[in-house]
Amino acid sequence: MNVPKPFRLLLRLPPLRFSWSVYRTFLLLLLLILVTGLKSEGAPPGALETRADRLVADLRFDFLGWEARTLWDKFTLWLLQPQRYMTEADRCQFVRDWVERVAEAQRLEGKINEAYTDPSVQDPLSATAQARAERDRVRREIAVRQPIAEAILEEQVGVVLARDASGILGQPAPPVGIHITPLPYVLIASLRERIAVIYQAELAPGLTADQADALEDRIDQSLHISSLVTPIGGMSAWPAMVLEFPSLEWWTEVTAHEWTHHYLGFFPLGWDYGENWEARVINETVASLVGREIARRTLVQYYPDRAPSEEPWTEEEEETSTPPPPPEPGAFDFNREMHETRIRVDALLLQGRIEEAEKYMERRRQFFWEHGYRIRKLNQAYFALYGSYAAEPVGAAGKDPIGPAVRRVWRMTMRDPRRFLQQVRGVTSLDQLTQLLKE
Repeated sequence: MNVPKPFRLLLRLPPLRFSWSVYRTFLLLLLLILVTGLKSEGAPPGALETRADRLVADLRFDFLGWEARTLWDKFTLWLLQPQRYMTEADRCQFVRDWVERVAEAQRLEGKINEAYTDPSVQDPLSATAQARAERDRVRREIAVRQPIAEAILEEQVGVVLARDASGILGQPAPPVGIHITPLPYVLIASLRERIAVIYQAELAPGLTADQADALEDRIDQSLHISSLVTPIGGMSAWPAMVLEFPSLEWWTEVTAHEWTHHYLGFFPLGWDYGENWEARVINETVASLVGREIARRTLVQYYPDRAPSEEPWTEEEEETSTPPPPPEPGAFDFNREMHETRIRVDALLLQGRIEEAEKYMERRRQFFWEHGYRIRKLNQAYFALYGSYAAEPVGAAGKDPIGPAVRRVWRMTMRDPRRFLQQVRGVTSLDQLTQLLKE
């Protein structure tokens, strides 16, 4: 997920030839100036963006407040840098212990929630007293350790990025920054007759399903478009927002994924993210490929027992441009089913059969629900969001040719993140991708 305006301007600045600590201090000061003083021209009063902004005004996420608090916390930790006095083995163990605490906290929260929904539990408050006390204790430990764990992950992923993707004087450029935090919800809007992002807004975290549904109804009826309010796993503000999830693999991949958005923000592929649908798909697919590979190399170097294989599909499957063989009889393949759904929806929309496509998507949503995938809404906006992630041969992108083209460039560069980024950072369209593959 890319960074919203006005923070996108920061990412267009050229990399600086400073040490990491000086570079981060400079970014801190510059960001503080931006968030307190940056102004921009508004869209015309009758524009869709302006009308949509009015509808979501009361639910907007407070980016200024979040940036100010988070940057201050990062700055105070940077002054101390306690992780610098730990051995590499101790640093790795510290992160592992922290991940285990997060998993334990979430397990306890699940146990507490279950007690409040179990009709056989007469007094859930008393029944969960011990679990709540234990959860609170673990949460306090997580809060104390989180800044240090974040700093260790930033440095570990940063070492690999500086070596294998983009670095200046041995430091990653731009610097790596993450903060595990409740993420804003995102509102995505698409045309009804064609799948493409035409509007995006970041909303306050913790929106309830009824609030999301009511907002979607207001927008759809007022603007005659398709909208979706949904949680996300990461956002490339600086530092990048990362969802709390008890997985070392998750955190390393999201850290590298969001860093890739930061890197691309210095180049045309990042500049065109919000205004060009093809650039958006290329950007997200590049970030997914680089993020996954850098995460794998980070795990190999620091947590080898957690390192995944290089690719989840074979070269032959990719080259055929068709989905891999079907799963075993009785098995449900979510990506394959969503791939087929997107292809059918695109065909119906191309024929102008909009209402039929929408009824079909609702039937398919119920089908996914029956197989355990709790999708609240499946519409054009859903595919506009999830279809922009095209790093795998099958999924919500359907037959969009951009994903396969980006993956061919990835293989053409021998899965080398540095070469790959240098090749694609100036590419903003399918035509340019096609030309790149011919060279």
